Amino acid sequence: MPLGDTSLYDDFEDATSFPAPGQVLWHPAGASEAELLIAYGPTKFASKAGQLAGNHFLTFDADPAELAEIGRSVLWNGAVDVIFERKPD
Repeated sequence: MPLGDTSLYDDFEDATSFPAPGQVLWHPAGASEAELLIAYGPTKFASKAGQLAGNHFLTFDADPAELAEIGRSVLWNGAVDVIFERKPD
């Protein structure tokens, strides 16, 4: 999800280019524009600028098969509306 020059924070902290399924990475603007990456299968985070890294700041607690199905659907059918809800404590 490209986010132009949006800024959540500007520095990398324990950044990775190979997130596990369900992990969400934040890549600040710099070598590439700011991006939010949601891994749904084997992933190497990269762009036209080359390999990128992002800070893992969130993990979806979801069935990996469901994540893969959603990811493939978005890839082949285009964007969909998504609602995120927090589980009650």
